[in-house]
Amino acid sequence: MEQRRDAIGVLDEGNAAMAITLEQARIIVAQALAKGRELDLKPLSVIVLDAGGHCKAFEREDGASPGRFGIAQGKAYGSVMLGLAGTAQQARAEQQAYFLAAMNGVFGGQVVPVPGGVLVRDASGAIVGAVGVTGDTSDKDAIAAVAGIEAAGLTAEI
Repeated sequence: MEQRRDAIGVLDEGNAAMAITLEQARIIVAQALAKGRELDLKPLSVIVLDAGGHCKAFEREDGASPGRFGIAQGKAYGSVMLGLAGTAQQARAEQQAYFLAAMNGVFGGQVVPVPGGVLVRDASGAIVGAVGVTGDTSDKDAIAAVAGIEAAGLTAEI
């Protein structure tokens, strides 16, 4: 049986998870921004992280505040590191605030537990990364993220 490493370098005996490619990351960003314009959203910022939490692509539209990088990154980072999309993180924070506070401590305050952080799964269902969108309401940010992920041929989990 062939041995390969998955998107975060874990050895997998023949079932390696697909990694998000740079081309897919660019499609995600472009289509998320296009969806934002289609819906007349406020200027968006979009980040794509791989399964290890590393930035694959980021863009901030003209008019978006400079702090949006940190918010988009925090939404996506929490999703990929916890394996919970932003909607699930928000629900968990409402039910168990101590858990999300502890996780934010573990991850150096980088987790932003709200919608707009969307897990990305490959065809087998493996988590291959996350997308963070910010700029409008969190629910509208999530809609833009899903549009980008689906345009890249991947599956979104909000």
